[in-house]
Amino acid sequence: MSAWGRDRGHHDLVCRPASRCSRCQHSRHGGHVAQRLALGQLRVQKVRHRDGRCSYTIFDSASGLHTGADWYLSKYAGMGSDRTYAYLLVDHLRWLEHEGLTPETVVFRDLKRYMGAVGAKIPMPYGAPWRVGKRPYENSALRGAAACLKGFYLRLSELGINTALAQELNLKRMPTQRDKDRALLGHLKRSMDTNPLAPKEEKRRHKKMLPDGAREVLLEEVNSARDRVVVEWLSDGGFRIGELCGLHLADLHLREDAACGECRAPHAHVCHRDGLVTDARAKTKWPWEFDGQVVRGGLIKRVSPAMIHAYFDYMTTEYPRGTAHGMLLVQQHGPGRGMPWAPEGARKMLKRAGRRAGLGLIRPHMFRHTWANAVLDAANGNLVIVRDAGGWASTETVEEIYAHVDVNDPAFSAALMATWGEMR
Repeated sequence: MSAWGRDRGHHDLVCRPASRCSRCQHSRHGGHVAQRLALGQLRVQKVRHRDGRCSYTIFDSASGLHTGADWYLSKYAGMGSDRTYAYLLVDHLRWLEHEGLTPETVVFRDLKRYMGAVGAKIPMPYGAPWRVGKRPYENSALRGAAACLKGFYLRLSELGINTALAQELNLKRMPTQRDKDRALLGHLKRSMDTNPLAPKEEKRRHKKMLPDGAREVLLEEVNSARDRVVVEWLSDGGFRIGELCGLHLADLHLREDAACGECRAPHAHVCHRDGLVTDARAKTKWPWEFDGQVVRGGLIKRVSPAMIHAYFDYMTTEYPRGTAHGMLLVQQHGPGRGMPWAPEGARKMLKRAGRRAGLGLIRPHMFRHTWANAVLDAANGNLVIVRDAGGWASTETVEEIYAHVDVNDPAFSAALMATWGEMR
């Protein structure tokens, strides 16, 4: 039995002669030339709780719940990173099965080999690339995978599993001046955690942005007022697609001096909600409340005149009457007409519109990159304004580490007005 109470299937390996396995006397060697007869059916399983929360775990149809992965992922239950870590981890566990390894037997060299395989960058003769037929992980995804793997094996080491690997992963380094500037009481720090699996950071400011003139072309190409709302709000608001599809009508305060009292200008409250039928949700969990028919808190995002115009055009011409769910974006055709619109539907709409317009593949996050670049230029490089306008920091980060920009600050307003083209 393994350390968490179940066998990961060592005896379904067919091995070639090399050295003897101490457990079953089958032949194997360090390169593990064994070939698995039948890989387990590992998959990410979404769990809905009675209180409406959602969490993610990993399930194996052959042997049930993957206890080690579940114990690790439970640490992130309800956080914005739980789903991402679940999919990154299940890919690694599938690779372990493919290689005839287990979390108990994997070594640091194997993890380096895995990171090279998923990134399609293999500096040493470690083996064949992984995820054949799929795009390799880019640098940001590789950093996420490195953080996930380090956390997973450090978590297992608390149970006494593969402690030698945990020691190789749990390294420290001297803090840089940037680390000290970013951290609360950073001048007192003497060491920082480092991840030996993480790739070298790529310093690129512009990536995955929209083609020039894409916004105007897409506005002419889309077929409905709802789709124009998507283009305008992604362009001027810098929303993530999950944030946009998760908006409720009550979240929108599109008049001056709204009742919430938190922002004088028109704005929207991005609120993290679990349990929506479309699975749309905000990535960060800013605290919010619904008090006396007024939404307060959440991530406050300023709204441009073009966004307001597109909203009222949509609400007066296409929004179905009598909808009880109160969400902003709804389906317009088919048996689900009037039901909330899922992020995947918005992605497919933009994909089709981009191809019809000859723009190639258009993804929702391209709008966010383009918007952030425009705000950065308009704010003369003020990263604090960009960070708070786009919601890249958690509440803890804002309150304990970074300075916070007031949404009513004149510099904040001027940067957004220039981005929207409203500055005269």
